[in-house]
Amino acid sequence: MKKLYLIRHAKSSWDNPELRDVDRPLNKRGLKDAPRMGERLKARKVHPGMMISSPAARARMTCQEIAKVLAFAADKIHIEKRLYHANEDQWLTVLRELEDLPSQKEITMMFGHNPGLTEFANRLLGETIDNIPTCGVVGAELNIKLWKEAAWGCGEMKFLDFPKK
Repeated sequence: MKKLYLIRHAKSSWDNPELRDVDRPLNKRGLKDAPRMGERLKARKVHPGMMISSPAARARMTCQEIAKVLAFAADKIHIEKRLYHANEDQWLTVLRELEDLPSQKEITMMFGHNPGLTEFANRLLGETIDNIPTCGVVGAELNIKLWKEAAWGCGEMKFLDFPKK
């Protein structure tokens, strides 16, 4: 049994129209929501062995803020280019490629973007989530022993949490 947490980036800033999309940082609300969601995960006693983020600034910053709260070393965060605006098939490919050997990787967090993130959660877990809100977290258990066994419908959603909930 593997545990997976899918996290959409927190609210991003549109203050600087000159910035490329990939470079947009979190806004004030996002900087407040990310640690708050980290505290909620900490209260659930979530201890990830791996954190993987899209390279977009808003996703990386969300991941870093949650990592601080969970005492996960920032230098251990893996940046995965393929998660930037990935579709559900790209998400599944990245998940299947995770290393299976170290036991601390039984619990993984992945940070990215909609619509691909919501579509991935729905197909992986057999759910009908309309939209994972910004800084929303889907907690799931996957009925697999190795990440490479991940397939559509292999998991069960345990919770959906988000800042305004």
